[in-house]
Amino acid sequence: MNGIYYYLIAFVIIWILALTLRGRLEKFGVETNFPVIMWKTKRLRGLISRISNFSPTFWRWFMNVGIVVSFGAMIFITWTLISSIPSVFETPAVSIVIPGVEMPGSSIYIPFAYGLLALASVLIVHEFSHGIQAIGEKIPIKSIGLLLFAILPGAFVEPDEDELKKAKKSSQLRVYAAGSVANISLAIIALLLVSLVSAGIPNYFAEEGIEIDRIVGDSPSEGILKEGMILEEIDNHKITNSTDYTAIVSSFTPGDNVTVKTDQGTYTITLGKNPTNESIGFFGIQANKHFVLINDSLGPLPWILFELAELFEWVFMLNLGIGLFNLLPLKPLDGGHMLEILLRYKLSDEKAKSIANALSVVMAIVVVFSLVAGFL
Repeated sequence: MNGIYYYLIAFVIIWILALTLRGRLEKFGVETNFPVIMWKTKRLRGLISRISNFSPTFWRWFMNVGIVVSFGAMIFITWTLISSIPSVFETPAVSIVIPGVEMPGSSIYIPFAYGLLALASVLIVHEFSHGIQAIGEKIPIKSIGLLLFAILPGAFVEPDEDELKKAKKSSQLRVYAAGSVANISLAIIALLLVSLVSAGIPNYFAEEGIEIDRIVGDSPSEGILKEGMILEEIDNHKITNSTDYTAIVSSFTPGDNVTVKTDQGTYTITLGKNPTNESIGFFGIQANKHFVLINDSLGPLPWILFELAELFEWVFMLNLGIGLFNLLPLKPLDGGHMLEILLRYKLSDEKAKSIANALSVVMAIVVVFSLVAGFL
């Protein structure tokens, strides 16, 4: 069963319990107002205040740089999204990603466990950073919590809206920029950790062929090949490394009957159309380098390097992707609020709001169009 059904079943159960036990849950700070469930607490405000007060000057200057980075990233992600429109039906720039679920229109599959940990890092770092900067700007935090919008989970830090509106424009910009700047910063740290962990792999392992990591559902390989098989040859082309593999699989066209030799037998597959390029044959497999242990001085312990590398890769990808997306000039995203504040430096509040709202509508149409194109 596709992983999406497990999520839907879980959300149905959550909503039934939330609606049935609404009165009791309110005692624990849970508010249920369809389509939103919110859990609010004040317990973490002290921790956020201590982090913010540890070095207020650092946070202020870090976010001053962050404002510049945010607007640069806003221009980049907006241009990337708009320039992708001509090829949106082949390679959509925006797609929904859910850990453990194969989403139509997305070439990215996120493993369940790694995905949940990476998404948790996105939410925690993003929202805590908003709170840290708000405290630094002398804007009180009302509450912190988790939410469920229909079936979309999230987290929030709720600053005092009245105080935020009264604050200087520069203070507002720093508060809104904080979340995405923190995500991008964590992405950079995760990338450095990937490089560090990967540098240790050659000391203990040697590459030996290609291993099937996952079989795409409803693909030509489903029911024929299996996860964990080692690919040895494809149509009599020997596979010794990832370079050989990439060159070989891209040389076929849809409809080709291909012989695949593995360590568990030889199989024939009729290729389909590649979702991202219909002129290329599609096997429906995701494969990674296969390694063998050549230095057992630490026993099986070095194998954890691969787990750490993959976890950090997903932390990098999700923090960077979601952090950049949140900077789109689209309200209620942070980027939309930042653009409106920037416009208010030269325009009246009414004109700035009108321009920001109009651009938000345009960007929302582009995002929805890209998502729908991916499903189609």
